[in-house]
Amino acid sequence: MFTRVSIPTPFQVGAVNAYIARRTLVDPGPDSEEAWSRLVETLEARELSPGDIEQVLVTHPHPDHFGMANRFAERGARVLASGPAAEIMTDFAAQLHAEQSYFADFFERCGVSRETAETVTQLPEAFLPYAQSVDTDRVLDAGDAVTVDDTELTVDTVDGHAAGEIIFSYDSQGHREALVGDNVLGDITPNPFLQIPDDSGTRPRVLPAFNDSLRWLREQGHDRFLTGHREPVESPQERIDDILAEHDQRTAEVADIVSGGATTPSDVMTALFGDLPATEYFAGMSEAVGHLDVLEATGRVENRESGGVFVYESA
Repeated sequence: MFTRVSIPTPFQVGAVNAYIARRTLVDPGPDSEEAWSRLVETLEARELSPGDIEQVLVTHPHPDHFGMANRFAERGARVLASGPAAEIMTDFAAQLHAEQSYFADFFERCGVSRETAETVTQLPEAFLPYAQSVDTDRVLDAGDAVTVDDTELTVDTVDGHAAGEIIFSYDSQGHREALVGDNVLGDITPNPFLQIPDDSGTRPRVLPAFNDSLRWLREQGHDRFLTGHREPVESPQERIDDILAEHDQRTAEVADIVSGGATTPSDVMTALFGDLPATEYFAGMSEAVGHLDVLEATGRVENRESGGVFVYESA
C-alpha cells in the first residue's frame, strides 16, 4: 500500500524513510533542498506535484521526520499528528530552548561539568534550519482512524523514542502492518531520549515506559513494521523480543556498575561508553539515566542527592 522513499538527512542516523500512498505522505523528512528534490522527483514519477498531497501524517516530532511538513502545508495539505507532537511542532525553536535550559541544569546534576553540559545542550541549535514549525490541522489520539486510499489506519500512542509518538496500523492483503516511525527499528536499537518534565513537573521515566510500550506492541499481532529508518521489520514480535533483551542486558550492566558504590549518571555513562564526543553525550546520558530509572522503578537502586548531584546506590 505504501511506497517507501529514502530521504537524505544531515544527521548521523542517515537517510529517513518517508512513505507515500496516493495523496498521503507520512514523515516527509527534514527541511532541506536535497530532501525536497528527492520528494519532488518521487512525486513526479507518480504524476503528482507537491500541491497534490492532501495530508501529511507525522509519527513523532523529530526534525528528520516532520521538518518538511510545512512546505506541504503551505500548498494546502492537512497535517495530522498527536497532541504532544503538535505542541512541539507549532514552535520547534521554543521547544528546543526549553530543552536546552532544562538539560543544562539536569546534566550538571548528573555529574557533568557545567561547561560540558552547556556545550552539549547548545549543539542541537544546528537542527533548527531543518525543522520548520508547522501547525497541526487534526490532532490524533489512540483509537482514532485515518483514511488513506480507502484503507482505514488505526492510531495508537506509544512511548520510548520521542514525546507524542504514534503509530498507524492497517490491514493489507491479509496481513496486519504498521507505520511505526522510530519506535521499532530493524537493526538499530532506538534511543530512549530523555524528555523535559510534563505539566505536573515530573520528568518522564522514558525507558520504563518504553519497555512497557514494547511489551504491549508485541501482543498486537502485527505481521510487518514499516520503520523510520532502513529496511522494514518482517518479524515484529521477534524484533521486539530482541530489543527488550538488549534493554535487559544493559540494565544488568548498569546494576553491576552501581553495585560498586555511590555512582552518578555520568559515572554510568563513562563506564558504559568510555569518553564520548560531545555530539553523543545526549544519547549516552539518555541511556544511562534510562537504565537507572528502570532499576529505581524495580527497587534495585536508590537515588539521593549529594552536593547537588544525583547519586545512586544498590538498594
